[in-house]
Amino acid sequence: MKSSDLKTVIVEQNKLPIEPRLIAREAFQEVEAWQKEAAVTVITGLRRCGKSTLLRQLRERHPGYYLNFDDERLVAFRVEDFQKTDEIFHELFGERNIYYFDEIQNVEGWERFVRRLHDSRKKVCVTGSNARLLSRELGTRLTGRHLPCTLYTFSFGEFLQFKNIEIASDDFFTTAGRAKLKRAFNLYFEFGGMPEFVKTENRNYIKTLYENILYRDVLVRHGITNEKTMKELMLFTLSNIGKQVSFNKLASVLALKSPTTVKEYYHYLENSYLAVLLSKFSHSLQKNIYANKKIYLVDHGFAGVLGFRLSDDHGRFLENVVLVELLRRKKELFYFQEKHECDFVVKQGRAMREAIQVCYEINEDNQAREFDGLLEAMQACRLSEGILLTYDQEDETTSAGKKIRILPVWKWVLEK
Repeated sequence: MKSSDLKTVIVEQNKLPIEPRLIAREAFQEVEAWQKEAAVTVITGLRRCGKSTLLRQLRERHPGYYLNFDDERLVAFRVEDFQKTDEIFHELFGERNIYYFDEIQNVEGWERFVRRLHDSRKKVCVTGSNARLLSRELGTRLTGRHLPCTLYTFSFGEFLQFKNIEIASDDFFTTAGRAKLKRAFNLYFEFGGMPEFVKTENRNYIKTLYENILYRDVLVRHGITNEKTMKELMLFTLSNIGKQVSFNKLASVLALKSPTTVKEYYHYLENSYLAVLLSKFSHSLQKNIYANKKIYLVDHGFAGVLGFRLSDDHGRFLENVVLVELLRRKKELFYFQEKHECDFVVKQGRAMREAIQVCYEINEDNQAREFDGLLEAMQACRLSEGILLTYDQEDETTSAGKKIRILPVWKWVLEK
């Protein structure tokens, strides 16, 4: 790139004002604490989930050089342009010890320059929207030299902040307080946590964002020419969250020659942070690999706007909310299935720590099924207590000598 063109972009990007309605993301304290560490801070996540905003908040507290590569004027930027960039930074802003690079995966070979900065004892913070590319590059040049953070869409607590809904210490126990939180959760359950969608409630925004991610981060990035099949696979995912998927059956339905292709396509969707695949819990690694996966979205708002279903499936949406919240809490997750199924079991180290079942509403028709799945998972994982999450029921009971806490999801997500 010409130095003059590059300078124009840098000047204009650094003049952009900080948005007035920024909320404190739950990940901020952890990431800010890393500013004292020499390692490279790496923030990954779905496009438009708030990575750039988090970077702006860091820059407010800890000023440094900044460049966002998700800018069409930088499409010709190559790794050799980093040296010119560094010279322009020093010319414009003087000596600084922190570098911020947004959507850096757009530049092939970026890790070489970041490694050089790290070796020069500069602090570097980068963001990216593709897990595979970043992990591959970090693994080759920055092994042991980076601190990773995956940023998700708004949690319910962040949603409340954004909507200026304050939580009082007694809201869980008063009629007015519980009603306030349940009203807010109804909105969160409808719209999900994509920041711009929460702000505007414009469904066309979700459609445009989805198409942008699918084309830029999946089809173009991985050179997929079979656009129709990928769209059909994604529509299937949007319409079947929380359900098990067989790669063999899907390959037949999509008229693909090999289930390996389906598996690869799902890896692309996972790497772009659109989809999440959950493995079955098993003590056998081979069974774990070959068992069906359960499919989810990184935000249920996509399914609400884009999915196809014959009837409302609130239970699956609620399950997706719980799945993403557990990922935010950095839990190692599996689903459990033997005679019965339990939605989530949580592993910590070599031990299983939690069993969680999700059901929109417990009633006479489904209580035995939901309890049996949870109890079987608790027995297999040697747990004395389990959690059953519902939309709005709360209770505590004992079954087969084991304690079961029944909680509304809106309350559980706020208990941290």
